[in-house]
Amino acid sequence: MFSLSFMRYAFWASTFISIVAGTVGVFVVARNLSFLTHTLSEIGFAGASFAVFMSWSPLAGMLLFTMTSSIMVGQMSAEESRREAVISATSALFIGLGILFLSLSSQTASSATSILFGSVVGISKNEVGQLIGLSLVVLLVILLIYRRLKFASFDRIGAQVNGVGEQVVAIIFLLLVALSVSVAAQIVGSLLIFILLTLPAASAKYYTTGTAKMIGLAILFSLAGTWTGLYLGYLTNWPVSFFIAVIEVVIYLAALVHRQHVVD
Repeated sequence: MFSLSFMRYAFWASTFISIVAGTVGVFVVARNLSFLTHTLSEIGFAGASFAVFMSWSPLAGMLLFTMTSSIMVGQMSAEESRREAVISATSALFIGLGILFLSLSSQTASSATSILFGSVVGISKNEVGQLIGLSLVVLLVILLIYRRLKFASFDRIGAQVNGVGEQVVAIIFLLLVALSVSVAAQIVGSLLIFILLTLPAASAKYYTTGTAKMIGLAILFSLAGTWTGLYLGYLTNWPVSFFIAVIEVVIYLAALVHRQHVVD
């Protein structure tokens, strides 16, 4: 399997994607921003479709759309009373734009499939390098703001009382989520991004309480899904994203059973 260059590239890419998704996902779940990853997935789809239409790299289009819209969507949906309406309106708009850009594009239907469901075969050495670079940027920024982000995510009242700049932290984090969505889409596609950014972290919180421990466990669960998914995809020639989705759901269900057993 590793004699094939595209499989080596896929495993390198999935490793860094899993580390980013596990790390960012813990704070996404803690800040109740799971809805944002779903919304950004549609925005990323539109961005990638626009890039295909413009003959750009799909990653460039996703970065452009998600980075420029993440703060707007995050701020508009801050109030729970209007969150559903904002999500519905934004999702509908960008799905429509994505379909429009693809229909206007001269590319084949395979481009749409790659954007929606990811493409392991299509990952090149250059794209892996870009992916690793973006992943390192995300991880470095999180390391720099880790204490403030942790405080603002798990103790918002305390953060406000102690003067932690929650607004600044929130904006930086929204941009990091947008960057993570664009990175993760290379493997799982825009439709299933929220799986890696929510389920591993949601599973981890049922096993431990420490932030660092949750991050480590979320990364482990994410790696289990992506590595096993790649291997099963290689054996069966079925979509890797399907296996990743099933594995992460199974892990989450096991975490729920574990939690129930502990409570009982």
